[in-house]
Amino acid sequence: QMQLVESGGGLVQPGDSLTLSCVASGLAFGNYAMAWLRQAPGKEREFVSGVTWIGRKYYADSVKGRFTAARDNGRNTLSLEMNSLKPDDTAVYYCAVCYNCPIQTAEEYDHWGQGTQVTVSS
Repeated sequence: QMQLVESGGGLVQPGDSLTLSCVASGLAFGNYAMAWLRQAPGKEREFVSGVTWIGRKYYADSVKGRFTAARDNGRNTLSLEMNSLKPDDTAVYYCAVCYNCPIQTAEEYDHWGQGTQVTVSS
């Protein structure tokens, strides 16, 4: 069965940086997108960043210029370098996978991990 495991979250001050990592296993053969989604308390899960099979990258407007995603198909990994973190970035961050989906639409992702908590204090 498909499994996605996130790591790298923590408690940081505004302006600090964190790098999240996702390791995937059990994926079926074929082209698929990998993405980072996040969910803050009381809010819906939202798209943060995604990378297609061939390496095209997408970012939510709220993180453009601050976050950088990287994908390694050979190692089945996805990372997210987060810089200049803000309190509004506080959320549980999930690694997610979808086949032939609208990449920037969070509700279209059927597979995601257990998440890693990122907390940015004021």
